[in-house]
Amino acid sequence: MYELIIIGGGPAGMTAAVYAARKQMNALMLMKEFGGQPMWTMDIENYMGYQFVTGPELMEKFDEQVRKFPIEIKFEEVTGLAVNPDGSFTVTSDGGEYQAESVIVASGKRPRRLEVPGETEFTGRGVSYCATCDGPLFAGKTVAVIGGGNSALQAAIEVSKVAEKVYLISLLNNYQADPIVIEKLKELEQPVIEFVGYTTKAVKGSQAVEKLVIVKVGESNEIELDVQGVFVEIGLMPNSEYCEGLLNFNEYREVITDCRTRTNIPGLFAAGDVNNGPDKQIVIAAGDGAKAALVAYEYLLHKLRTKG
Repeated sequence: MYELIIIGGGPAGMTAAVYAARKQMNALMLMKEFGGQPMWTMDIENYMGYQFVTGPELMEKFDEQVRKFPIEIKFEEVTGLAVNPDGSFTVTSDGGEYQAESVIVASGKRPRRLEVPGETEFTGRGVSYCATCDGPLFAGKTVAVIGGGNSALQAAIEVSKVAEKVYLISLLNNYQADPIVIEKLKELEQPVIEFVGYTTKAVKGSQAVEKLVIVKVGESNEIELDVQGVFVEIGLMPNSEYCEGLLNFNEYREVITDCRTRTNIPGLFAAGDVNNGPDKQIVIAAGDGAKAALVAYEYLLHKLRTKG
């Protein structure tokens, strides 16, 4: 029986691990993959202590710090979470079952899909959800970036450095991005071709992506763009399926917590982008992770005194 199980290996999970270790808690980290969303981020200019750092570089620093402590880490995908009759928890993964007195859900989010014909078929053959990871593969080619937020504009900026031509397809008439990001887009030496107020209808090709079909909102005439790559940047979905029926979700399927990361179940906490916090930032996720570990420690102390 662990005192604490931390689900997730991003900024929230790794920070929770450090704080749990400093409180000498017997803890286990379960993660599908290392680093979380920052591993897809090239330019980070607002994390305190760094004028500039890439996401992978920052997560490597997090990892170095975690590994200075005796935290048990397993690379397994969590598939289930249940409350036991005594108030403890069972966490089920693709590697087995684990018992804990408390749990921190810090499993983050994953890219939202377009759900259009051809998307699934051409994923990995031209359709990508990570411009930072796959951008260099499209050097000298024509690509489209789909989305109107910070991630989409940043992706368009990034791939414009290597691609011959970049289309930016936004469903919104006004970008939902930070002013500094919009300014960088407008200052590009190689302009991005913008389609504002357009929706995606299909991805076409034979062995790989060859065309992207779009249509202006409110109209019916389709436009086919000749592209070899499509980067989908339309937001994220919480990795919360394993909490279904157990924790309270909001309309976005984020886990509802109070200001101390507590959920509707005692001993169960949610930190980082998977919870309903209004702002999704690395520094906020890390702060959530620290808070969750400290509150979990308090919970266990109170539980121990009550048993005594």
